[in-house]
Amino acid sequence: MTLVLLDTNTYLRLAKRIRPLLGVKFGQKDYVLTVLKDVEDEVRRNRTLRSRFPWFDDEAFGAERDAAQIRLNAAEKTALGNAHSVLRGHVLTDVDRYTTGRRDPPSDTDCRVLAFGQVRDAIVVTDDLGMHLLAADFELPIWHGWELLAKMKAAKKVDNDLIRDIYDALECNGDLTVTWLQAKHTEFARIFGPRRG
Repeated sequence: MTLVLLDTNTYLRLAKRIRPLLGVKFGQKDYVLTVLKDVEDEVRRNRTLRSRFPWFDDEAFGAERDAAQIRLNAAEKTALGNAHSVLRGHVLTDVDRYTTGRRDPPSDTDCRVLAFGQVRDAIVVTDDLGMHLLAADFELPIWHGWELLAKMKAAKKVDNDLIRDIYDALECNGDLTVTWLQAKHTEFARIFGPRRG
């Protein structure tokens, strides 16, 4: 089994349309997706996210998240705390490096997600370019959300119609990142065609 850990935005972009999303093996490497409780806490603390994604607290979504939770033993919890501290400290010592291009630096939750990935040998999925930069600093495995979607397509967990629906929703919500837009006409060119102009 290969554990794949979704950050908040990746979960919110995919969970409503890909059912079930979490806890189901797919692909040749038996990928299994999960989210941390920290992601739930982040959504519940953020009024904007709660209003944009009212489905988040629906019972079915909560039950799916609970069933896919990964439990840590005492040694792993200690390692998680240590890794989180190192990652967060690294960000805070050079915040300007993570804020170029009007980015926000990786948050405390972002650092915890990456630390969890390090402790449990998980691949982290995020479209946060600051998190990608931080992961590169520590040689941690990380994917963009569109890369996960491409792996799901290869494993026949999603089809072309669902990929179109996901892209339509991202565009409608003003949530289409530069990397998703680039992938639309490269990785998913057979669905959307090459970029024009």
